[in-house]
Amino acid sequence: MASQREIRRRITSVRNIKQITRAMQFVAASKLKRAQDATLASRPYAAKIDEVLADLAAVLGADDHPLLAKREGGARLLVLLTSDRGLAGSLSTNVIRRASEEITAESGELKVVTVGRKGHSAMRRAHVPIAATFDGFGERPTFSSVIPLARLLTDDFIAGTYSSIDLIYPHFVSTLVQRPVIERLLPVEPAEDTEGIPGNQFIFEPNPAEVLRQLLPRYVATRVYQAALELTASFYSAQMVAMKNATENAQELIEDLTLTYNKVRQANITREMIEIATGASAF
Repeated sequence: MASQREIRRRITSVRNIKQITRAMQFVAASKLKRAQDATLASRPYAAKIDEVLADLAAVLGADDHPLLAKREGGARLLVLLTSDRGLAGSLSTNVIRRASEEITAESGELKVVTVGRKGHSAMRRAHVPIAATFDGFGERPTFSSVIPLARLLTDDFIAGTYSSIDLIYPHFVSTLVQRPVIERLLPVEPAEDTEGIPGNQFIFEPNPAEVLRQLLPRYVATRVYQAALELTASFYSAQMVAMKNATENAQELIEDLTLTYNKVRQANITREMIEIATGASAF
């Protein structure tokens, strides 16, 4: 059994860890509110672009823009969005597992673009071909920060490098739920559940083809930006919950160690009293 000094040292160490995890919990909670507001505020904008694009697609066809073209065969590209940091429970692990399932099921040629160090490290260990690597978008993703990635994806698809491009990222559902999802990015497939009658909702000036030419690159960037916002909100949600659980576990461990310390202390006192009584009776 450990000595009193060793147990006291362990209690001090766990108490220090508890202070750190509690501070990280509060920091994540403060950042979560901002990230959650940004994510929820951007969803209506992304939904409206889907609606406009559905209306355009009803008027125009795949021949009007290369981003609408569906190709047979060719390589497939997965864009894997994960966090740069850990201490967020199983968030990155779940997204990487979802990507691994997709990679295993793919029979043709496949490459990956990683965003975030967690995903990059996992794909490198698994020897998956990595086409490009981007750092995370930080605590406050901006639309301009995703433009280089969106431009790379758009240019490669137009050049015929890939037949399809998919996004894999954690979708923010609630503070307790972040669900890994995979969504087709290119070729652009307008949502089918848009409201109204496609082709009759809007009047396009100067003409539908020109609007489509201007809209599609922005649509791709918007989809990537929305995924980055979802990732940020999911990360701080998962980190807040993970640090809360770690703080509670640390408190339980402190209580168990304190109980053990009291038992050891009582046993030492009892042993000393017996030794004193035995020594007194010897005289």
